[in-house]
Amino acid sequence: MNTRRKIILDTILGISVAYPLNLLVRLVGFFTKFDHSLTRPIHSIVICKFKGMGSIIQSTPLIATLRKQYPNAKIIFVSSIENQKIINEISWIDEGLYVDDRKIFSLLFTSFNLVRKLIGKKIDLYIDLEIYANYSSIIATMSMAHDRFGYYSKTSQYRLGMYTHMMYFNTDAPITEAYLQFARLLKCKEIISDSYVFEQYEKANKPYFIINPNASDLRIERRWTKESFIQLIQHLLVQYPDFDIHLIGSPSEASYVSEISSQFNDTPRVADFSGKTSISGLLKMIAQASLVITNDTGPMHLAATMRKKSVALFGPCSPQQYAIGPTVYPIYMNLYCSPCVHEFLIPPCKGNNSCMKLIQVSQVEEAVRILMNGTFANNSNQSEKLFSDREIVFGNVTRK
Repeated sequence: MNTRRKIILDTILGISVAYPLNLLVRLVGFFTKFDHSLTRPIHSIVICKFKGMGSIIQSTPLIATLRKQYPNAKIIFVSSIENQKIINEISWIDEGLYVDDRKIFSLLFTSFNLVRKLIGKKIDLYIDLEIYANYSSIIATMSMAHDRFGYYSKTSQYRLGMYTHMMYFNTDAPITEAYLQFARLLKCKEIISDSYVFEQYEKANKPYFIINPNASDLRIERRWTKESFIQLIQHLLVQYPDFDIHLIGSPSEASYVSEISSQFNDTPRVADFSGKTSISGLLKMIAQASLVITNDTGPMHLAATMRKKSVALFGPCSPQQYAIGPTVYPIYMNLYCSPCVHEFLIPPCKGNNSCMKLIQVSQVEEAVRILMNGTFANNSNQSEKLFSDREIVFGNVTRK
């Protein structure tokens, strides 16, 4: 299913299932009077994030914190099947459970199996990192986990009955810090702010730049234009004659990437690896690259966790919110309508992403030059430090 169909389905689920389920859970809670004081021993933890490789990587500090606090607990990650390979790479996770949302019938079948497995595991703590998805709220509720954590905002007040504890989602906070607020709610003794560090590799025989011109269909507006990437590659080939250029992308993005790589068929220094690498192969490729140029999407977060020099192009999202680390040079035009990702399902521009189109090739070239010269000092983590030592300041709601 494409993203638009998923949004329509999620809206239907909200009206037909989420609202009645919310009322039912409130009614059951009124009569059962379960203890949700968080003083019980925790033996099993579920963390749920169905969409976004980057968001999964940003959740790894929360996973590490929970692993430290509950060393004997089993940590299970619930996601869509497209994220299975990256989740398998994170050793802090004990088990992954997945739904296949590529088609409606596979989604229904795998959702039923997921709920059945979750109920059988008798989950102590379920942390739902999705912000607006009705589907995710339904799965969390039907898991019958003893304590269920979720987010609320002004547009999702109805979810307050489906979770036992809720945290206000502050769109001004770095996303990793928003996730870590759940750890603070649990009064974890040590908050770990570092993301998972993927395996490192030896240097490549010949130096190369990675260019990722893609953005997942979750927010296709995050793409910089093909014409800009083509022009950038043309300039980099001249400015850095000793470097090759590797284009990357998932199998579903290979056709789009080929529209760029086909412009360089007579240039052996440009190689198109889209759809041809596994997750482990992609990790190795990023680790061995001299520099990564990428839209705001999964490979950007992978490069950041490996402390790889990167130029990150932002538009619908803010680099402050996605606190990307000391080796990443963010380019962000900061238009009036941006960031819009957490405010609208369909952006105000209806896909005419001026926030990306206004980024100039010359700006990216200058960022590459600064990074390659070793003169870049990124202070983007300052926003993260504003939140890291605070108690629960964003507000939480506990169902009585």
